[in-house]
Amino acid sequence: MNKRVDSGEVKPFVCKTCGKALSCEGKLQAHEKVHSGEKPFLGEICGKAFSGGGSRTRHERTQTSEKRFICKTCGKAFPKKCKLRAHARVHTGDKPFVCSSCGKAFFNRCLRNRHEKIHDKTFICETCGKAYPSKSKLRVHAKVHTGEKPFVCASCGKAFYERWSRNKHEMTHNGEKPFICETCGKAFSIASNLNRHEKIHKNEKPFVCQTCGKAFSEQSNQNVHERMHTGEKPFVCETCSKAFSNASNLRRHERIHSGNRPFICKTCGKAFSQLCVLNVHERMHTGDKPFVCVTCDKAFSQSWHLKVHERTHTGDKPFVCETCGKAFSESGYLKVHGRTHTGEKPFVCETCGANFSARHSLITHIRLHTGEKPFICGSCGKAFSNQGNLHAHKRIHSNEKPFVCETCGKAFSEKCNLKVHERRHTGEKPFVCETCGKAFFVKGHLQRHERTHTNEKPFVCQTCSKAFSGKCALKVHERIHTGDKPFICETCGKGFNVGGNLKKHERKMHTIEKPLACPFVVVKSFQINII
Repeated sequence: MNKRVDSGEVKPFVCKTCGKALSCEGKLQAHEKVHSGEKPFLGEICGKAFSGGGSRTRHERTQTSEKRFICKTCGKAFPKKCKLRAHARVHTGDKPFVCSSCGKAFFNRCLRNRHEKIHDKTFICETCGKAYPSKSKLRVHAKVHTGEKPFVCASCGKAFYERWSRNKHEMTHNGEKPFICETCGKAFSIASNLNRHEKIHKNEKPFVCQTCGKAFSEQSNQNVHERMHTGEKPFVCETCSKAFSNASNLRRHERIHSGNRPFICKTCGKAFSQLCVLNVHERMHTGDKPFVCVTCDKAFSQSWHLKVHERTHTGDKPFVCETCGKAFSESGYLKVHGRTHTGEKPFVCETCGANFSARHSLITHIRLHTGEKPFICGSCGKAFSNQGNLHAHKRIHSNEKPFVCETCGKAFSEKCNLKVHERRHTGEKPFVCETCGKAFFVKGHLQRHERTHTNEKPFVCQTCSKAFSGKCALKVHERIHTGDKPFICETCGKGFNVGGNLKKHERKMHTIEKPLACPFVVVKSFQINII
């Protein structure tokens, strides 16, 4: 039976493999090479193989064509005037190609034609009812239900539903990256990845979410994004039934069950379940940080680290807690914060049984047991168990105090210290003793106070065995044995083992003025009778 399209064109030549109909025998023969893998047409310049002569000719034009047509807006050059005209629409916003079914507009004809196939879904899966615009796409989909994966990688034995997926995968083994970005020189294993990458330079984002207006360079990214609004998760794990909004997350998840880690680091031999994770890991060895902030020039090894960092400049906090309305710059921060409302603490220390709401808190805690302090100050050599403490410590050397109280102007090197200080102004004491009801500004002060009820003194001096209820008291005491006096008077050079003693010394010996008092802190006054 002849197949006919809407235009009335007869397509009598049907592919026996996938059912695709074509208008002439030559097109059918060229199409069948897609299934056989035959590529008899070689490029004269680079030797690249193609299944059709037309594909080779188009490819050779990209290597030999003079790019005479220059975009006046951004300076990009094109070999054809029609290509320049199509590109110019990115700057003007002109979308002349309109879908006849839903009215959606597009920059170019091929995007419109691809979109219109969404409306024409005549091939329906008998198992799940999902519809497809072509018989070939339905056949590929059917393999999801049958589990058939006929295309096997010769290097590692991994199987795929489609030939192109297998071919793309095999390039990860041979390292071949024939597609080069003309702007920055980055190489890619497949043309579609190069096309996607080039849109970064052009800032072209033709696919717009109809719900929130967010724009994307790829339609697939738009589709995944829109599932955030609909809550749709069509990709289901056959092992544990967990559902995902996109196929890549499902594939990543399935490797947990299979234990498959086909991507090996050539430097250290570590294996990974995803190529992108391997690429990020390899940057640890090379020190490569390709993602650079345009505002402050800070560089990052991962794109999402750059995205999170950029929000520090824009102040953007898109992740909002539905319970209390607090906003966060990263989804992970929101997830951890949400556990403060639910009380969930899923991360348990195997040594002492302590529970934590965040994984990084558990990792930091475990270092208390192991004594590990991997973060070392380059100025003085002091080691810390977590990176945050190291950053705070470095500000001692730089005297940097970026956190400023809006009420009295006092500056602090750590945000947590600013928060505690602000409670002095507000009078807030959120930490209450359950035994006597006494309230405190700081959680550590409450913990220290509670030990007065229990008489617990867990901090013991290793030199003389004297015990203390607070860690800071132990630190001050240990300076008696070590002779350490880290608080130095800038005027006379005298050293002190406690910061408070230094302040007293400076007020008594080097100034006749009374120290500036915070106007919001009540200072007790005493009347002295002179006889």
